[in-house]
Amino acid sequence: MRRASLLGAFFTIALCVGAVRVPLAQTEPPTPAPAATAAPSESPPAPAAPGATPVPITVDPPAVGVAVGGTTQLHAYGVFGDATVTVADPNLLAAGIDQGSRVITLSGKAIGTTIVTIKDARGVSRDVPVRIAYTAGAIADGASIHITGNPASVGFVRDQAAAAAEKAARPRPGASVIAPPDDLVVNHSLAQDDVINVDVPVILQADGMITVTGTTHVRVYNDAAPPISPSSLMVSDYPETLVENGVLFTADLHRDVPSRFLYFHYNPPGQLDRRIVLRAQNMSNAPAVLQFISGGAGPGANEMLVGHISTQRFLSRLAQNEGALVSIPPNGTVNLVEQAMPAHSVVSNILQLRVLNGSAVHLTLFAQNASDAPDASLASEDLLISSVHHARGIYEVPRFYRETLWNTTDSYLELPVGQLPLPNMLHGEALSGDYGVQQSFQVKIVNPTRSPQAIAIYENPRGGRATGTYLIDGVLVQSHGVPPFSRYKVRQYTVPAKGYIRVTIETMPEAGSSYPLRLVFAPDDGSVPPGAPGSPVY
Repeated sequence: MRRASLLGAFFTIALCVGAVRVPLAQTEPPTPAPAATAAPSESPPAPAAPGATPVPITVDPPAVGVAVGGTTQLHAYGVFGDATVTVADPNLLAAGIDQGSRVITLSGKAIGTTIVTIKDARGVSRDVPVRIAYTAGAIADGASIHITGNPASVGFVRDQAAAAAEKAARPRPGASVIAPPDDLVVNHSLAQDDVINVDVPVILQADGMITVTGTTHVRVYNDAAPPISPSSLMVSDYPETLVENGVLFTADLHRDVPSRFLYFHYNPPGQLDRRIVLRAQNMSNAPAVLQFISGGAGPGANEMLVGHISTQRFLSRLAQNEGALVSIPPNGTVNLVEQAMPAHSVVSNILQLRVLNGSAVHLTLFAQNASDAPDASLASEDLLISSVHHARGIYEVPRFYRETLWNTTDSYLELPVGQLPLPNMLHGEALSGDYGVQQSFQVKIVNPTRSPQAIAIYENPRGGRATGTYLIDGVLVQSHGVPPFSRYKVRQYTVPAKGYIRVTIETMPEAGSSYPLRLVFAPDDGSVPPGAPGSPVY
């Protein structure tokens, strides 16, 4: 009975629906629009419905740059029938289209801007803005470098590979080279006598030029070489503030006399952008090989920070013997450093150099305009001078070493850093603050008592505000700038009862800071530990 009721209801609904639709079926149909007559064509375009928007032409990319003497391609979509391509100014650009693939090829003739118009058989068109310019330069496909390191760390390999790719690029004047090292794929440190290939993405760009992107494949060789033990310290800090270009420092580097070299210079506001170049000239008729470690930093407006970064890089690389080997052809020159120095910026570097093969190499540090070619010849070899005197010369003590004993029951042990002025072996100022002089300490700390003793090492600037870099027991410890006569922990220890510990420290007075400074060994005073909130040490 329930099935019959459902069927009856269904037929009733169907009749009602049919009754509703009958009047609609009897309505007069609309008068059809007259058909358009198509023009005869081998490939007629698809007719558009009355009032419909025609399918637009799209182009990828929608705007493009073309190098003078070069070509580039566009891809057109939504084209019906054959298309025509016209150039607003054919003196600047030539264009052609492949009707099958809808690929448009553009060829640059002269610098300028113009419009390329693509029009299909329907009369639908698309304008493409085109800029014709010179490329920003050329990117080298490959390069190879020889480095040192025991081992060479991942970060150092990245830095050197990026620098090699940047140096191998050939930018046009005014163009910049971008080869950031941070994202390079280097999965492990590089052992001595090992080799690795590093792919370095490079960008060349400049206002008004076509940006160039590519990859330089850098092959990195880690050659086993002994550490460099310098016999002297060369310093270029005069004139510290530059108001003209020219030679800042010059000296001969002999095979049997390795040397350290510190430079620190400032390009003030209102000056042209400059570049600092360190050039090595082979003085003999035989090839020479130069080994050097470099801790360059800057450009930057904060002189203390630039000096701190330079010291940190140098001491870290010195500990690993991370450096470079450069071949210099007979009677030829090689630029060891090319460092940008815009207006209102400081640059600094600490290098350690020796002639590994060959005889003497002549070193010249000079300033030039940033727009000049780095390998341009010098207009004069005269040294720049200034009325404000700073250190420039050669100093015969590149390192101080002290070994001492301290009992925890004795008075505080104070180790001075940067306290002894060094006489100049040339005519010029003495080196106050010992900037660039490596300070090495080895301290045996003895606890004669029956209880463990908590002690700490404190930094205590005595000249002015100062930053610090310390390799303590092989661990890198750094300090932000701290005011004079303040005292902060840089390391803390517990000396066992009736026992002892040994502490080794490598440090160096930092350019841009005010030294001297004291390292104080004393009982732990309970002050904030290094690395904790409130401590400048990290």
